[in-house]
Amino acid sequence: MTKCYPTVSEEYQKAVEKAKRKLRGLIAEKNCAPLMLRLAWHSAGTFDVKTKTGGPFGTMKQLAELAHGANNGLDIAVRLLEPIKEQFPILSYADFYQLAGVVAVEITGGPEIPFHPGREDKPHPPPEGRLPDATKGADHLRQVWCSMGLSDQDIVALSGGHTLGRCHKERSGFEGPWTTNPLIFDNSYFKELLSGEKEGLLQLPNDKVLLSDPSFRPLVDKYAAVCYTSLHINGSMDEDAFFTEYAEAHLKLSELGFADA
Repeated sequence: MTKCYPTVSEEYQKAVEKAKRKLRGLIAEKNCAPLMLRLAWHSAGTFDVKTKTGGPFGTMKQLAELAHGANNGLDIAVRLLEPIKEQFPILSYADFYQLAGVVAVEITGGPEIPFHPGREDKPHPPPEGRLPDATKGADHLRQVWCSMGLSDQDIVALSGGHTLGRCHKERSGFEGPWTTNPLIFDNSYFKELLSGEKEGLLQLPNDKVLLSDPSFRPLVDKYAAVCYTSLHINGSMDEDAFFTEYAEAHLKLSELGFADA
């Protein structure tokens, strides 16, 4: 779908750049990139393509949405961000929360994700129940993500974002990280998924379904690939495919319902 982005003022654009610098400092100091990425994802992932409701429009700051079961712990992210947001009253919360997600990926070594400002804050949060359930299978994943207007490729690429962070039992009922270094954005999620369960690392039911589904599995293999070339010395991973397609999927997610022509 063609995007028709709104024009923002020069003052607004300058505020975006200044806020980005402040966010880099905060996220580096607090090691909170996984939390900020989750905030951005959960803010955007409530969009419903049929009703054109929900989506990345700043409603996460409202207590009603923070109280959704899938959002346990995101009040911490909102609280951490508020002192910076107060410095930039010109920015919408909608833009600010998505900007935090972009910076979270960037500062942990992930791909650069384009950011287009101009989202407006909406007054009413979406109903509960629009985000994926980690205990369910492929049909559930497709139903949830397709209701947002996203594809199988988007599902698998975005799943790779779990290379950042960990589950907390008091928030989700699960405990542990997906990878050995949950503060580095790389393709470790897919490599760990293919290597099988290991003590101390997490593989949820909707992680494992990426291996058993015939459409998802080839993408897992693709994103986990290691390539040794003259340009990748010392056996470093060639993550270009994952990074490129993750950035595309993240951009789509962050702009659901925004600037559609």
